[in-house]
Amino acid sequence: MSNARGPVLVTGGGGQVASALAEAAGGLPLLRIGRPGFDFDRPETILPTLKAAAPSLVINAAAYTAVDRAESEPEAALRANRDGPGLLAAWCAGAGVPLIHISTDYVFDGLKGAPYAENDPTNPTGVYGASKLAGEQAVLAGCPRAIILRTSWVYAGRGRNFVLTMLNLAGKHERLRVVADQLGCPTAAPDLAAAILAIAGRIASTGWHPAYGGIFHAAGAGETTWHGLASAAIAESARFGGRQPPVDPITTADFPTPARRPADSRLDCRKLDAVFGVRLPDWRDALTRTITAIHTPRPLAGPPA
Repeated sequence: MSNARGPVLVTGGGGQVASALAEAAGGLPLLRIGRPGFDFDRPETILPTLKAAAPSLVINAAAYTAVDRAESEPEAALRANRDGPGLLAAWCAGAGVPLIHISTDYVFDGLKGAPYAENDPTNPTGVYGASKLAGEQAVLAGCPRAIILRTSWVYAGRGRNFVLTMLNLAGKHERLRVVADQLGCPTAAPDLAAAILAIAGRIASTGWHPAYGGIFHAAGAGETTWHGLASAAIAESARFGGRQPPVDPITTADFPTPARRPADSRLDCRKLDAVFGVRLPDWRDALTRTITAIHTPRPLAGPPA
């Protein structure tokens, strides 16, 4: 049975979401785990780690996220995004432990023309999205106390992400070209972490309720394109002396990639608010905070176990 006094266990310990969770945890006992001690590519590491930690809640922030590389490495994507989460779900079910699993807007094809609700039909356009959808199905089938959080366009002030890539390119090039015909909801990792911790707090205070289970969308409020996000990030960075080269809008066809991205993957997050009372801030405010944090160094959270 669940160990109510056990730590909150976070997989993907070196990633930007896990790092944001550690920074925001305050006095919450939170244990980050990651490679090499815990590795979905080494299934034999999973169950011993879970048993030793005896968590009260598991947050799965580990994933294969290389969208284009997944097209040539489908087996690796499935191991990390389907098989590993399936093992987590089975263990959590047996231990009576809730599981929060992070998924993606890329389970949709982007053809709806409006923000996607949780019950809209899925139709991923590439291997990455298909592997994440398979992971959702494995988690929901394996654990009755599972929460799927679909999010989108996640970035932070450190790590590898679109915003930092754009700032780096702006410092090196006289002009940038960025796709302007893909629409989505940028999400700052600290805001996603705050939402996750609010959900964890609700579960801890009320106990598990059936309404908590299932799929929820959790993304930054508002919408923009990759071009809009890049332009806004560079403009914010200019306040701190960052270079501000022109950013030219281009089409998806102008920038072919191995994986096809959804053209419009906006997420409707009203269910998250209705059930948990959680809303993520507007992406513009979050971006301002992120760029400010980049230029205001602060101590990092400790390394994962």
